[in-house]
Amino acid sequence: MTGPFHLVLRTAIRERGLPLDRLRSRLAERGIRIGLASLSDWQHGRAWPRRPNSLRAIAVLEEILGLPRHALTGLLATHQLTPFRPQQGVDEYHGPMGELLDALPGARDWNLEVITSEHAVNVDAHRSPSHIVVRSLARARRDDVDRAVMRYFGAPGCEIDRVRVAPVRNCAVGRLLRHPEGRVLAAELLFGQRLQAGETWVWEYEVHDPTTSETESDFAHAFRRPEGTCLMEVRFHPDALPSGVHDYFRADLYVDQHRLNELPLNAHHSVHVTMSGMNSGVIGISWEWPE
Repeated sequence: MTGPFHLVLRTAIRERGLPLDRLRSRLAERGIRIGLASLSDWQHGRAWPRRPNSLRAIAVLEEILGLPRHALTGLLATHQLTPFRPQQGVDEYHGPMGELLDALPGARDWNLEVITSEHAVNVDAHRSPSHIVVRSLARARRDDVDRAVMRYFGAPGCEIDRVRVAPVRNCAVGRLLRHPEGRVLAAELLFGQRLQAGETWVWEYEVHDPTTSETESDFAHAFRRPEGTCLMEVRFHPDALPSGVHDYFRADLYVDQHRLNELPLNAHHSVHVTMSGMNSGVIGISWEWPE
């Protein structure tokens, strides 16, 4: 099992089927007292075990969860070499995207709780990932919510003025702002009616970037707020199949990525990753082309 510490821990807990209160009891039986909040924070990346008692707990959790020795403690040993995840989403207050959001009042407000989201990129026969489809289901967290704000980060060489956002269902494009030097775009997606707190809404849109080329081999989604379930898929044209595909994790928008798992193509020339309960960081899919 590979990946950043919190993802490995959360996957192991899920596969073992042990609730957190049971894990806490098992640790207590061995003289290690850890709160439920700490266990929850560790598996969601909101906090990191640092104190001696916490480090002892991680070593014991390897045994309780049936993991190989050092499967978790080994990840902790290398953590100091990598930047830590922010506790509340990726940083959208700096850089080109921050400038665009500053110009869209309310763009950073947490008005919608994302229940599920699906992100699919279609790589054409010329190896260009120029067509992206996004579908989301969310619940209003307050009254009078009538829009969402989408973000798009262009690849190096992207001509952001040529990127088009096309509504597919249950939305229309409102204000759309671009940052040519930063190659980023932000756009309002208007629902056409006001939601009351607790109401749900599903919407879908497409992004067309005709300026992508075969040199672009990456697709990612950043988590700004806690999300339910996120699905990411890359579909390759039969005449443009990669030599290798893997998923990765970034702690924030502008830091190094950490490779996770190899992703074999299925019978339909596509790969996907799915994750639940993410609240910050960036998950992506990257691929390499044969010579």
